[in-house]
Amino acid sequence: MIDAATVERYGFPGHLQSVPDEIDATALPVTGTLPPELHGRYVRNGPNALPGKTSAYFQNGPGMLHGVRLLDGRAEWYRNRWVRTAVFEGRPFVTEDGRLDRSAVSANTHVIGHARRMFALVEAGLPYEVTPELDTVGPCDFGGRLTTAMTAHPKHDPATGELHFFGYGMRPPYLTYHRLDQDGRLTFSREVPVPAGTMTHDFAITEHHALWLDLPVTFQPQRLGSGLPYGWDEAYGARLGLMRRDVPDAPVRWFDIEPCFVFHVGNAHERPDGRVVLDAVRYSPAEFTSLWEVLTRSAPLTGPGARPGQARLHRWTLDPASGTVAEETLDEQEVEFPTLDDERVGRPARYLYTITGTDPRCTGTSTIIKYDTVSGAGSRYEPGGDVVLGEAVFVPADARGRREDDGWLISIATRRDGSASQLLVLDAADLKAGPVATVRLPRGVPTGFHGSWFPDGGSG
Repeated sequence: MIDAATVERYGFPGHLQSVPDEIDATALPVTGTLPPELHGRYVRNGPNALPGKTSAYFQNGPGMLHGVRLLDGRAEWYRNRWVRTAVFEGRPFVTEDGRLDRSAVSANTHVIGHARRMFALVEAGLPYEVTPELDTVGPCDFGGRLTTAMTAHPKHDPATGELHFFGYGMRPPYLTYHRLDQDGRLTFSREVPVPAGTMTHDFAITEHHALWLDLPVTFQPQRLGSGLPYGWDEAYGARLGLMRRDVPDAPVRWFDIEPCFVFHVGNAHERPDGRVVLDAVRYSPAEFTSLWEVLTRSAPLTGPGARPGQARLHRWTLDPASGTVAEETLDEQEVEFPTLDDERVGRPARYLYTITGTDPRCTGTSTIIKYDTVSGAGSRYEPGGDVVLGEAVFVPADARGRREDDGWLISIATRRDGSASQLLVLDAADLKAGPVATVRLPRGVPTGFHGSWFPDGGSG
C-alpha cells in the first residue's frame, strides 16, 4: 500500500493508502441487527507500507491484518496489526550468498485457519502463524517438512478435513503439491513437473483430483526490480492439469486451452459422467497485460490507454475420456475475488459470490454479484455512493438442513477517498435487501486482498 505522497505521484486512489499505525477500538457502533449466531472474528489481510517506506508497487507492502470481533449481536472490537515477518524487520528475501530466505516475505495476501491455528499467507514463502488477537507468532515450516513456498490459496476438503496446497518458484522444483492432515501435520509432498517457473496464484481440488493451471506468465530475470518479476510469455502456451490426489505417483493429464491468465478460482467439481468442471475468473492476454502494466508501473494509472483489466467468470469442462476441453464465458460483467460456501469446495456448488471494481483504475461504486451457476441467474448488491467493496466472505447459518445460501456475506466497504469504512453483513439469500447490519469502523481501512471468518471454537 502507499501513503499520500505516493498516491499524488502515481495517481492511486485514497482507498489504497496505507494506515500509519496500529490501533484498538471497542464497542463499535452498529446499525441494524447483527445476527446473534455470528460469534467470532472476521480478519482480512492486505499490504500496508511502513511509515516513510513508500513504494510504487502497492501490492508488495508488509501484510497488515484488520480484524473485527462479533459476539451476541455486538461488535466488540476492531484492531489492526502488521504481520511481523523477517522482511518487516529488514531482512532480504535473497541472501548475500544467493539463498532464498522464505521467512523474509510480506505475508500480505490471505489469512486462513487450520487445525486451530491461524496463518497469514503470501505465495512467495512460508506461512506466518498469528494469534486470534492478530499478534505474530512466527514462520511455520510444519516441523521442517515444508521446504517450498506456500500458496495464499490452499483448499480445505470439507469431507476429510485435509488442507491441500502447493508452492511454486523461480527455481526447480517449479511446482510442488502438499497436503496437511486434519491435525495440521504435513503428510505428503510431491513435485508436479512443469517446463518453467510460472506464476501459479491459485488452483482447484475436486473429490478425487487436484487441478493445476499452467499458464503463460513466466519468471523473467530482466524484470527483477519491477516489483513482480513475471511477465506474459506468448510462446509458453496454456493448459489445465488433472491429477489424482489419492494416488501418490499419479501422472498429470494436461488439457490445452486458449491462452489466458487466472488469479482466482471459484470452484471445481466432478460430474457423474466423469467430466470435470472448473469455474474461475479469466483474463484474456490483452486484459492481463493491461492490468500487469499498472501493477509493474510500466503504464500510467490514469489518462489515455488506462483501461481496466476486464476479467470475467469463465467455465472449462474437461473430458478425460476424449482428452478435450470446452470453454465458455458465463457472464460479460467484470468481476474478481470469487468465493463460495466452504462446505462445497471441490463439490457441486450452486452459488458463487464475486465483486466488481477491483482494478485500481476503476471508478464509481463497486458491487457484490451472486451467481446461480445452475440457472445462470444473478443478483447483486450495490451500496451506492463512491464506495469500494472488499471480497465477500460467506458465513453459513447455524441451521440443520440449510439451503446452500442460508448464511451471511461479510465485506469491508471503504469510501474511495479512504476517509471511512464499514463492515457489512448481508443475507446471502437476499442481496437486494441490503445489509442486515453495518459496523462503523474507527478508521478508513485500505482496500486489501483476502480474509476469512474464524468462528469461536473453530480454526484459529
